[in-house]
Amino acid sequence: MWRYWGEYFVPSSYEVHHDVEYYAIRNSAALIDITPLYKYDVTGPDAARLVDRVITRDIKKCSVGQVYYSAWCNENGKMLQDGTIFRLGPDYFRINAADPTYRWLQINAAGMDVGIQDVTHKFAALALQGPLSREILKQIVHGPVEQLKFFRMTEEIIEGIPVLISRTGYTGDLGYEIFVPVEDAVQIYDALMGAGKAYGITPAGNLALDIARIEAGFVLIEVDYVSAEKAIIESQRYTPYEISLGWTVNLDKENFVGKKKLVEARSKGTRREIVGLEVRWDDLEQAFLIDGLPPQLPSAAWRGGIPVYNGERQIGKATSGCWSPVLKKYIVLSTLETSYATPGSTVQMELTVEYQRKKVLADVVKLPFFNPERKRS
Repeated sequence: MWRYWGEYFVPSSYEVHHDVEYYAIRNSAALIDITPLYKYDVTGPDAARLVDRVITRDIKKCSVGQVYYSAWCNENGKMLQDGTIFRLGPDYFRINAADPTYRWLQINAAGMDVGIQDVTHKFAALALQGPLSREILKQIVHGPVEQLKFFRMTEEIIEGIPVLISRTGYTGDLGYEIFVPVEDAVQIYDALMGAGKAYGITPAGNLALDIARIEAGFVLIEVDYVSAEKAIIESQRYTPYEISLGWTVNLDKENFVGKKKLVEARSKGTRREIVGLEVRWDDLEQAFLIDGLPPQLPSAAWRGGIPVYNGERQIGKATSGCWSPVLKKYIVLSTLETSYATPGSTVQMELTVEYQRKKVLADVVKLPFFNPERKRS
């Protein structure tokens, strides 16, 4: 089964069902093709100045060899995207994003001595994720990969091919992302699969990845929030504070796109927040039992707006959800009015059973749902 991502077709799953791929992410290792990410190299004397202008974090605090995860906003402080920034040199950055960003970088580079190159099709990218990913890399990387710290990167050689390895990922687990010249991608893919055979490595598609990222509490653009570029009405536009990314906003640095509005947003406080919900099993079971049915759980992660209530009043929406195999819980990412977003609060999520709209109780919990120590250790 295939789906469209960026300019590519990517597998939803390699197996008939994605369970095997998901369990590989959590128990051994999975190899995920993330080549469709858009990639932009920013170089030149004003490279740091441009990057600092468009992202919400302070790039001056980012060392060479370090990776930043950040938001970037429009002039109204509303989210355009989130992504990673690699500092490859004092005046050399690579920005990785889910949606095209080239034009936005060009607009903000006006008058600057900087070069912007779209290298999306020049480099392939593979995500090696799971508790055994480090052991697999050690089989084919000659450098001390076990010393690579969380959100750091290093240049290495695999089978004579130069690669860039970062200790990052979208699964919330121990993992690495390997960037390789596109003409060498198949050779590196085969090398990783060969080295991982004894460790139970499994190719994984987007269905398994979607469950893992929900467990990790990671938001997905156009699912958990809408880019301000594509929003039609004001309620579809979000500040970083409203989607759990307020920690990426550094208001102490020099002016950047959206700073003035973000200062105002912080002083006013947020009217909504993204939180985690854990659906109560007994309530879910009872909702189906009334119709003589056993409880039914989603076989894959779902995406879409499901109303969330406090009594008869709608207070938000659930945007992503799944049954978590590792937690044995039905978990949901939800945007709620701030007054109902406190962990420990109880809300009701809409559920359809036999074409009847019902409500089930859910507990508000702090994100992430799943955060193993091995991810950072």
